[in-house]
Amino acid sequence: MEHHDSQRVLILVASGPSTPARCAAPFHIATLLACMDAEVTLYLTGEGTQLARREVAESLRAVEGGEPLLHFIRNAKQAGARLLMCRQPGVQLDPATLIAELDEISSGGELAQMILEYERVLTL
Repeated sequence: MEHHDSQRVLILVASGPSTPARCAAPFHIATLLACMDAEVTLYLTGEGTQLARREVAESLRAVEGGEPLLHFIRNAKQAGARLLMCRQPGVQLDPATLIAELDEISSGGELAQMILEYERVLTL
């Protein structure tokens, strides 16, 4: 395993619009960890891939009257976290409908490799 000065943390984000109260937490935790000099990657998978859609990120709120999810995504990105999304076979995505904060669309094989390489893997 490679040596890194900071710990690498992979956060799997599987919650989506059906559980809005759970959606801000992964990004908030990512922000905190990145501020503590951890190398943080958020990986949207399953229903969590919907969080990369601009219309969802701009309108979904964890609590009524709270900030939209995009606020928490932007905080995590500003702190230095990376944001990846799982490629969904057979699903055609229009890049114009995705948030600008998304770093890349990745494969399941790349996710498996990250799980093996990162010091910590969280599912939130």
